Amino acid sequence: MMTALLGRMPKVAAMALTGVMLLAGCAGDERLPTVRVGEVHEAPAYRIGPGDNIQIFVWRNPELSTSVPVRPDGRISVPLLEDIQAADRTPTELARELEQELDVFIQNPLVTVIVTGFVGTFEQQIRVVGQAQQPRSIPFRANMTMLDVMIAVGGLTPFASGDRATLVRVVDGQQRQFRVRLGRLIQDGEIDANVAMLPGDIVIIPESFF
Repeated sequence: MMTALLGRMPKVAAMALTGVMLLAGCAGDERLPTVRVGEVHEAPAYRIGPGDNIQIFVWRNPELSTSVPVRPDGRISVPLLEDIQAADRTPTELARELEQELDVFIQNPLVTVIVTGFVGTFEQQIRVVGQAQQPRSIPFRANMTMLDVMIAVGGLTPFASGDRATLVRVVDGQQRQFRVRLGRLIQDGEIDANVAMLPGDIVIIPESFF
C-alpha cells in the first residue's frame, strides 16, 4: 500500500515524504496538547487543488455557466476561456479572475465559483501512511482531530504499533515530529490522546516489532 501511495504522488512530494518516513524512528517523546471540549480552531481559507470539481455560475449568461474538474496541471477550461489557473486560489480569487477574463466578451460579468468536490492542495491535506487500514490523503476540515482522521482511514491494522506513531508538522517553517498515542486513543478509548490536526500534517504509523 505504501508503494502504491507514493507512486500516485508527485515526484517531489513523494521524495519529501520518503525522507520524513526515514526520520520517523528518531522522533522524540514531544507531544502535542490534547483537544479540549468545546475548543474551536479557525480553518484557513480553502484553496482549490487539482482533482477538485468546481461549478462556475455566470449571472445572466447560462451558456457560460458550467461545471468542470481541475486538471492535474491545476488549470481549467471554460466556455470562451482556456487554461485558466485555478489551483492554489480560493473560490473568490478564481471568480474575480474569470470576471476579468470574461470582461472582454460580455459587459460587467458577475461570476460565482462553488467547489462541489473537495481534494485541495497538498498543503491543505492530511496524509496518513503506514499501518492504517486505508492509508491515504484526506482533505482538511475545520476542527478536525486525530480521531476524525483515524475514522476516515478505517483505524489501525492488526500489525500497527499505534503508540509509536508520529505526527509530522511544519512549525515556523521547520518540520517537527511529535509522538502521538493512537493505540491508547483507538483501542483503549483514552480521549486525552486525541489531538487537533492542522493542514499539511503527516501521520506515520509504524509496524509492530514481533
